[in-house]
Amino acid sequence: LESSADKITMIQLADDFGTQKGLMISPEMFQEFFAPSMKRLINLAHSYKVKVFFHSCGSIIDIIPDLIETGIDVLDPLQPRAKGMIPQELKRRFGDKLCFHGSIDVQRTLPYGTPEEVKREVKDRIEVLGPGGGFILASSHNIQPDTPVENIIAMYETALEEGTY
Repeated sequence: LESSADKITMIQLADDFGTQKGLMISPEMFQEFFAPSMKRLINLAHSYKVKVFFHSCGSIIDIIPDLIETGIDVLDPLQPRAKGMIPQELKRRFGDKLCFHGSIDVQRTLPYGTPEEVKREVKDRIEVLGPGGGFILASSHNIQPDTPVENIIAMYETALEEGTY
């Protein structure tokens, strides 16, 4: 950061704390063992005016307040099929404190849905997560090889058509 912060907009930190159904560790363990060092790294990035993009898959709803306390700017991914990761609820509770990245489902909609279902999901996510800003539309994780190209195109085309608010 010292030598190149003026060329860096954002850094990424990553640690998977969630599973499909909940956390891998307790919120207390997160607070004791992870949050202090994360906060130091994030404060360092912020001291250089660099934003922090944090990745953790799964159901991490129970530590989102702690992640906000560490200072993250962007939460990746919003995994809508993980327990408690409901876009409307996340926007309501945390939308004024975080930017959300993701939310287009890679577990069912993108690989197994129709292009129309993909379009509906993209429109819904823009409507729910877009107002007031703080949303970067993307797949909820890496797009896998079994995803039909038509669905990927439907996601991007719909984002381009509907994504300005």
